[in-house]
Amino acid sequence: MEDLNVIDGINNAGSWLVRNQELLLSYAVNIVAAIAIVIVGLIVARVVSGTVNRLMLARKIDATVADFLSALVRYAIVAFTLIAALGRVGVQTASVIAVLGAAGLAVGLALQGSLSNLAAGVLLVMFRPFRAGEYVDLGGVAGTVLSVQIFSTTMRTLDGKIVVIPNGKIIAGNIINFSREPVRRNEFIISVAYDSDIDKVKQLLTAIIESDDRILKDREMTVRLNELAASSINFVVRAWSKSGDLQNVYWDVLERIKRDFDANGITFPHQQMDVHFKNAQKPVNE
Repeated sequence: MEDLNVIDGINNAGSWLVRNQELLLSYAVNIVAAIAIVIVGLIVARVVSGTVNRLMLARKIDATVADFLSALVRYAIVAFTLIAALGRVGVQTASVIAVLGAAGLAVGLALQGSLSNLAAGVLLVMFRPFRAGEYVDLGGVAGTVLSVQIFSTTMRTLDGKIVVIPNGKIIAGNIINFSREPVRRNEFIISVAYDSDIDKVKQLLTAIIESDDRILKDREMTVRLNELAASSINFVVRAWSKSGDLQNVYWDVLERIKRDFDANGITFPHQQMDVHFKNAQKPVNE
């Protein structure tokens, strides 16, 4: 009796396979196609991400940013591949895409600040408004750039403090690069007393500027009377030098001006106020 039941089951299964042969064949083709799509997608993702990474490194983009963006491209291709494979086997991908979109929106809102810093970091690395080793002013904080990372930039101030600034704040503000240009200009405002000889002052200032070998003689040098102030006459002195010499030139020229002016009797005015007393007579009482 049991043998008859087994034979009937086999016969029923065989007849079911015969009746649904086309359906099973279709499922098998779809599954094989889905597996092929996944394999090809993984290969394409690896090749494309590797190519993107090499191109960014060839353009001297930071390795951290290059690795992150190439990985992002790879995961995006893998995600589209999986969706295509699921659609091939008959899964409704519209709901999957909706779920992924909602999850992406939630993650984006939760990481809004971080994503802003990330985008800013990518822009900083791509356009290179400053590089490691350059002296810059980033939104009022001045120092030497140590590193430019994905989310933040690290710099060292002149007094030795380490400052980490989010890239989003940097890209939204002014970036002043003091190291990019090979030459820069110093400007001095020199105030002398009103009884000073103007021609003599200009002669002394010109001699000081021209005697410094670090000041570039092929660039314009300016020594002019600039202002008649309340208690002084002010001269403006402008001179160009190499960026590496700029600060030392400034200090040395100021010292030279003080010594030469003292030696030639040119005085620097102090803030003063003139007070006039008027002798008022009392009226005579009648």
